[in-house]
Formats: sequence, structure tokens, C-alpha cells
Amino acid sequence: METLETWQAWKRRVLPALAVVYTRYLLGGAFVFASIIKLKGHRFTRLSGAAEPIHSAWHFFETLYKSGLYWQFLGAAQCLAGFLLLTQRFATLGALLFLPIIANVFVITLSYEFGGTPVITGLMLLANALLLAWDWPTLRGLVGRPALPLVPGPQARLWEAVGWALFAFTAGYRYYTDAYNFLLWAGVCTAVGALGLLAAWYLRRRAAAGAPAGGR
Repeated sequence: METLETWQAWKRRVLPALAVVYTRYLLGGAFVFASIIKLKGHRFTRLSGAAEPIHSAWHFFETLYKSGLYWQFLGAAQCLAGFLLLTQRFATLGALLFLPIIANVFVITLSYEFGGTPVITGLMLLANALLLAWDWPTLRGLVGRPALPLVPGPQARLWEAVGWALFAFTAGYRYYTDAYNFLLWAGVCTAVGALGLLAAWYLRRRAAAGAPAGGR
């Protein structure tokens, strides 16, 4: 019981909870952004990598693209993992699905010449591991230990709504345009996330103002 109460208290702390929420947004949004082009059956870029050396990264991606169904399957898996993370409600399942995908991507970036990309994919893998650690009391049932019930974080419905808005914009934007503007996408997502944070602050102040005198 003490362990459960400690976990519940930790999950309701504002700063750690916000860090988890926005980490889910960041990872989930990145995967949805990268997945739609695959679902559409298009390359990452307009240039073919068929003429590149066979051991190069661009030739590797050209081979994946030419596989057709497998390329779209990769996109579907990425999109599903990203969507689940963005919803917040199903983020634990999303983090589980995200793990083998990002681990595979990380190893690929280590296996080919990608410049500094392994740093980015490595940080994404680390961030996903931290999300799983956050949900470990729930996940430990997978290893035969009693699982603790999932406790919704503060203002859970607000963060779910923000996640749906981010998914709708990202998926819609990438579906309707191939020649995307990354800064535009990132700017709109940042604005949506900032509006969510502002709404959370307002609701928190409103709740505090309505609390009984001397209450916390």
C-alpha cells in the first residue's frame, strides 16, 4: 500500500508529469510525421538512391521503398506507435510499441553513415526508456509481479485533447503535402503545445481559487 501511495503521489507532481506528457508529444509527433510519407508509398526525398553505392544509407532506403508493402507496413507501425503516444490515454501501449521500432532505427543509423543522426535516434531511444520507467508500476505485471493500477495524471482530458489536435494536424499536413515546410509544422505544433500548457495553468489557478480557505 505504501508503494502504491508513493507512486500515486509522484505521478501527480506537476513538473515530472508535464515532462512525461511533452516527451510523449515529441516522440509521437516525430513518428507520425515520418510515417505518413511511407503510408502514401513515397520516398523520404524526391531523389532515387538506386545509383548510390550499395552499402550507403540512401541505397538502403531505396531498397526499403522499392519493397512497397513492407515500406507501407513500416509507416503503419510508426503511425500507430506515434498515435498511441499522442493520445496520452494509451501512451503506455504506445511506448511498448515504440521501443522495438526506435531500437531498430537506432541500430540502422549506427550501421550506415548518417553523420550526427545516431545522437538523435539514441536520445529518442533513451527518452522512450524513461517513458517505460515512468509506467513501470503498471508494466511490471508483464514479468509476473503485481501491477499497480494506472493513475490518470492531472488534467488528463486536456492533455488527451491536445494530443488529438497534434495528431490531426500532423497527419493531415503530411497527407496533403509532400513538399512540406518543417518549420511551419514545428511552429504550429509548438503553438498547440503552448496553448495546452496555458490552458493547464489557467485551470490549475481556477481550481486553486475555488479551493476552501487554508486548503491545498
